[in-house]
Amino acid sequence: MSQSLADFLTGGLLQFGWWGLLGALLVFTQLTIFSVTLYLHRSQAHRGVDFHPVLNHFFRFWTWLTTSMITKEWVAIHRKHHAKVETEEDPHSPVTKGIGNVFWRGVELYREARWQREDIEQYGKGAPDDWIERRLYTPFATFGPTLLLFVHFALFGLPGVALWAIQMAWIPFWAAGVVNGLGHWWGYRNFESADTSTNLTPWGFWIGGEELHNNHHAFPSSSRFSMRKWEFDIGWAAIKLLESLKLAKVLRVAPKLDIRPNIAVPDADTLKALLSHRFQAMTDYQRNVFVPALKEEAAHAGAKLRQLLPRKLQRGLVDDGRWLKPDAREQLNGWVAQRPRIQLLVEHRKRLAALLEARSHDAAERLRQLQAWCIEAERSGVRALQEYSARLKGYALTH
Repeated sequence: MSQSLADFLTGGLLQFGWWGLLGALLVFTQLTIFSVTLYLHRSQAHRGVDFHPVLNHFFRFWTWLTTSMITKEWVAIHRKHHAKVETEEDPHSPVTKGIGNVFWRGVELYREARWQREDIEQYGKGAPDDWIERRLYTPFATFGPTLLLFVHFALFGLPGVALWAIQMAWIPFWAAGVVNGLGHWWGYRNFESADTSTNLTPWGFWIGGEELHNNHHAFPSSSRFSMRKWEFDIGWAAIKLLESLKLAKVLRVAPKLDIRPNIAVPDADTLKALLSHRFQAMTDYQRNVFVPALKEEAAHAGAKLRQLLPRKLQRGLVDDGRWLKPDAREQLNGWVAQRPRIQLLVEHRKRLAALLEARSHDAAERLRQLQAWCIEAERSGVRALQEYSARLKGYALTH
């Protein structure tokens, strides 16, 4: 074997060392992550941001080249996930399919969902359908990664094949496995959303900000995933940079909540803010009503709160034990039934949740129900509930 051929096989045209290969890998994988979170997720699936046509097409090309994913299919599967979250129809819910299946077989679940063509047509509306999509990206989806393999071999030699293999596993592991799996199984929650979504970490660097998954489920159309001052979303930072370069236009972000003081009666501004921040309202109820009441129950019983009610069952109070196993749910219901004060708080929470989740378009009737709810809360004699009602009446959206 000639020296030149040996050099080509070990280093390709670029002859990168190991540090150079590592740098290339990080650049390539993060470009893929950005293409998924910025283009497929925030722009195409949720319409939270628009990109310059040139940048749009770069993202489309890069996802075709590095993942073989078709925009319409990805968008449809993700929208169905939100529409059917944590049900049997959810394409990748750890609740129904098991954390092991979603974490290790996430890409297989995605492939299974691709064959549900009626769902792809129903949920994939608005995805690109131009000449290049119909003639290249869709019918020859697998050609992209094949082309990338040859490019990597030419540029980096045999190490480029290993580089390619890591790239092929990157999105299936981090997106299909970690975000779809662990993002509904482990982490912290800012919002008591109607699902099991969690934030994996408050600093979203490695997976483009997708780590802030609970925030996203609370406000799906928001192009910014960070919601707290101490949270960081690298995808949002990229969007703001692109916006400053006139390459992006932010369409939607989560509205900010303001608390007005001394509001005697809930008004139209209260209702509008509540409907936008219904998960925040449920979170406030958990933290400011249930938690103080539980501590008082524990103090009266002369026991620690965890001894009185395990943490898992405490969390079940905020959603009627929806995610608990049947025996745990029965245990929680029995515990509540023995404590009239806690039962009162559970009933008030149920009524408020029903009011906020109702699909009625009669705003006047819904406002009347909210006002009646606040009056009953203030007459309950439960201080935490009275204080919550006073705070609730002051809800408003900042302008």
